[in-house]
Amino acid sequence: MQTLKNDILSISVDNHGAELTSINKNGVEYLWQADPAFWKRHSPVLFPIVGSVWDGKYMVDGKQYALGQHGFARDMDFELIDKGLDHLAYRLDSNPLTLEKYPWSFRLEIGYELKNNEIRVIWKVRNTSDKQMYFQIGAHPAFNYPDYCADKKERGFFSFDRSEGLECIRIVEKGCVDAETLHPLEVPQNGLYPLASDTFDVIDTIMLQNSQLKRVTLHKPDKSKWLELTFDAPVTGLWSPPRKNAPFICIEPWFGRCDRAGYTGEFKDRDWINTLAPGEDFNASYIIRIF
Repeated sequence: MQTLKNDILSISVDNHGAELTSINKNGVEYLWQADPAFWKRHSPVLFPIVGSVWDGKYMVDGKQYALGQHGFARDMDFELIDKGLDHLAYRLDSNPLTLEKYPWSFRLEIGYELKNNEIRVIWKVRNTSDKQMYFQIGAHPAFNYPDYCADKKERGFFSFDRSEGLECIRIVEKGCVDAETLHPLEVPQNGLYPLASDTFDVIDTIMLQNSQLKRVTLHKPDKSKWLELTFDAPVTGLWSPPRKNAPFICIEPWFGRCDRAGYTGEFKDRDWINTLAPGEDFNASYIIRIF
């Protein structure tokens, strides 16, 4: 476990999954602490897929492979390759175990930079194989609800960088989506989308595509700001475990998403797939801001 501190925040990162495990300000923990009664993770990195492939299987050049939800990077040990007063960097290289599940050689680097009240999370993917590589990558940070009380229905609010014309798709079967049916996400005129203990009981995941959002802010029940994520990812997932009255909520920038229900085509033709030529790099990042 590695720790970075400044005058405002302290963060911790585990080499297992290169996973952010704590964000602390003035003795208050902002990141979910992985109680398995609700969800056993803090902030896993999703790679080389986001979500599920149909029936847990996918095709590459006519050959079938098996891959669990969100891929394997979150369950592997990374190497710490750099540490400074305000930054950490980790690396995972492909190996015989990954090649059994995913037939490309790669290098995945995950970095964390701490500046004032912000944490920048940095991803770099390199194709180290000799063929075109296809992949997805995403974030799954879980944040403690501010002023959580299990006996109260109210959980706070979201606000977004836009509040009109938002549309989401929903998971319908085996962790996969109906990509054709769009559901309006109706934000009240005050710009605050209310969150309650039962918000996700029916919809499971609020999933917005086509870069509809670039900023998501979580507000306390009194409407003051608690934390905020800014990103350039084309897909955003918002999630809390259904029917569990969970004390946390996830704000998830994704470069990819799960399969359409029933999809059995080639991996390279999946929705929201990213492509890298041999030797090429993919770079992305997002920022967590604590108020």
